[in-house]
Formats: sequence, structure tokens, C-alpha cells
Amino acid sequence: QVQLVESGGGSVQAGGSLRLSCAASTQIYSSYCMGWFRQAPGKEREGVAAIDGYRGVSRTYYSDSVKGRFTISKDSAKNTLNLQMNSLKPEDTAKYYCAAFVGRSVCAAMSTMPSDPLAYWGQGTQVTVSS
Repeated sequence: QVQLVESGGGSVQAGGSLRLSCAASTQIYSSYCMGWFRQAPGKEREGVAAIDGYRGVSRTYYSDSVKGRFTISKDSAKNTLNLQMNSLKPEDTAKYYCAAFVGRSVCAAMSTMPSDPLAYWGQGTQVTVSS
């Protein structure tokens, strides 16, 4: 059973930075697609960033709203997935979730990931950005 635990959330002012981390119960980051998602009250869960490593080549994917500001990375030795968030905006306020898509070596479109039957989800960590 895959278990994911997010940490690093908090409250910051616009323009600030936060670094989220996701720890897994088993080492899966080197083989499967993983990603960060967020959900604000009254809104659908949306993809933020994802990473895969098909054939040993790491590839990253970002939503248009965070491109250039967020960076996703993984540390296989520590079995963690990270999300560096810079230049935070109030619209980034949401609960952020880590997900592992066990069995998917290549990430699918982020819009399809929230309903992916192969997904394992963490409990989420809150990020609040004030103006």
C-alpha cells in the first residue's frame, strides 16, 4: 500500500515562497508519474505540476498558472517529492495534495489525473497566500 504524507504548507504574503514536501511509504518516485494538485473551496481539484522519468529521463509538467514560478523535483534516495513555490499569489491559496500514479511511467494529461484510478493521494497541506 502506497502512503503519502505532505508537509510544508503555511501562510505567506504575496510574493513569498514555500516549499512543499511529500514523503512516501515506499520508493516509487524513480519509476512512476507523481504530481502536485490543489483544491480551493468550491472548486475542482486541479493539477499544478507533475514529473515522470520514462526511460531514465526526467520530465516535468506545469499548469499555465504556475509555470515559471513553481518547480517540481524528486529525491529518490529520500523517497520524497518536492514543490518549490516562488512568487506566490493569492490565487494560489488552496489545499495541496501529493499524488502517485502507480503503474504509469509517463504522466497523462493533468486534467485527467484527479480521476485516475491508479492514483494514490496524500491528506493534503494548506497553503494560504495573503495580499
